[in-house]
Amino acid sequence: MAIHIRDATGRDLPRILEIERLAFPAPWTLASFERELTLPFSRIMLAIPETRGADSIAGFLCRWLIADECHILNIAVHPESRRLGIGSVLMTESINEAKLTGANVITLEVRRSNLAARQLYRKFEFEERRLRRHYYGPGEDAIIMELRFD
Repeated sequence: MAIHIRDATGRDLPRILEIERLAFPAPWTLASFERELTLPFSRIMLAIPETRGADSIAGFLCRWLIADECHILNIAVHPESRRLGIGSVLMTESINEAKLTGANVITLEVRRSNLAARQLYRKFEFEERRLRRHYYGPGEDAIIMELRFD
């Protein structure tokens, strides 16, 4: 399946929020996404399957690119579009962008219990570096993962 990547706009927020609420037990708020759209170092990229039309968002990735570091804040794929490579396309886009802009490292946090996401990140050679206890709430630890470019 061919996937087109484009930047999010305010009109995309209802679909982004829908995907976010389906993906996470403690989803981001509308205000959180609105704030990301205003930050000069933030980007929300959307994955659009070419067979479904320009407004059919299958997934998104939100990242910060500051100085020589990229930080992935959020990535989610609609349940109907999972296991189709959407997450990989979004990760590839963010990794390529980070390399092109001279970043030395990409970091992210992932729920310790999210084995599917951890497997995806390991596929891109991210390494599990540290544990952040209770990051997502009581009993819900985060693993900090890094991808370094040499």
